[in-house]
Amino acid sequence: MRLEVPDLIYQQTRSSTYACEYHIIWCTKYRRTALSTEIQARFKELVLESQEKHGYIVRAVETMTDHVHLLISIPPTIAVGIMIGKIKGITAKVLRDEFPHLKSRLPNLWTRSYFVASTGGVTLEVLKQYVENQKGV
Repeated sequence: MRLEVPDLIYQQTRSSTYACEYHIIWCTKYRRTALSTEIQARFKELVLESQEKHGYIVRAVETMTDHVHLLISIPPTIAVGIMIGKIKGITAKVLRDEFPHLKSRLPNLWTRSYFVASTGGVTLEVLKQYVENQKGV
């Protein structure tokens, strides 16, 4: 699934204008290869479906069998760690409900840890290409 989104867009709230873009990566528990093609597709749907409700914007998303990459914009009023926790929680609950074998295979779907970097070091386009081309690596 390739997302076609415009380059950096400044977002606005009542009291701020911002461009807070983050590259986030996390793994399955024990780095198990638990994310089948069907689960990966559903994960992407869930992340996209919940973006408006939780206030983030997905710039790019890619999944592998044992980890995920997100490039998202998060308002400065929400801590990045809190948002990651929400996304992990939502996706874990739904995926484990819809794919019961995940419950027996893993005590938890995701690890507690994650990687996050702001996109200030490279252009948004470079990061989008990196995330979208992960399967080719």
